[in-house]
Amino acid sequence: MNTVVDITLIGILAAVWLAAGLLADAMPTAGSARQLRRRAGLLSALVGAGVAVFAAVPLIAGLVPGVSAAPTAALLPAVPALLVLTATVRRLGWVRRGAGAFSTAPRTPVPPALRAAAAHPLLAAPLQITGLAALVGLPIAAGLVALPGGQATATASLAVIAIVLAVAVIGIRAGLRHSRLAPLVMAPLHRDRERTPVGAR
Repeated sequence: MNTVVDITLIGILAAVWLAAGLLADAMPTAGSARQLRRRAGLLSALVGAGVAVFAAVPLIAGLVPGVSAAPTAALLPAVPALLVLTATVRRLGWVRRGAGAFSTAPRTPVPPALRAAAAHPLLAAPLQITGLAALVGLPIAAGLVALPGGQATATASLAVIAIVLAVAVIGIRAGLRHSRLAPLVMAPLHRDRERTPVGAR
């Protein structure tokens, strides 16, 4: 068992996904369409790097002599990472293409609909949860938490409760942020209806 290798692998995994989560959180605050497109491109690269690290964990663990805890630790973030691949990547592509539509006018302010799309809970939350789960996997990779044993089971139970609470906070925060930006999408439509003469409708 090579603890240093395990910690290094899961540490890199956590660092990549935490960076992706932080960048996703900053997506709606982009000042221009060009900046939003750059952030979306960098975020796509980070997601690709995170998937590559996932693939590298069992390969490297198999090359190192002895039993490795890294594959077990990588199972925690693997579940939310599947949500990233099925839902987040698609929404990220929408945002990137939407921002790319303003390539001829890169300094154009981000439209409300595009900003709301960048703040969608399925874009940021899965990335942040994946990073959090990878971070929680570090004690497993370090051999500090093992599944057998009463004390370890109690520690694992506390860790699960902490993860559930953190996931709930991330989800609620993302939902509130999106609900705050979503009405701005409909505001121009309401103003146009108010300005349209009754006979013209």
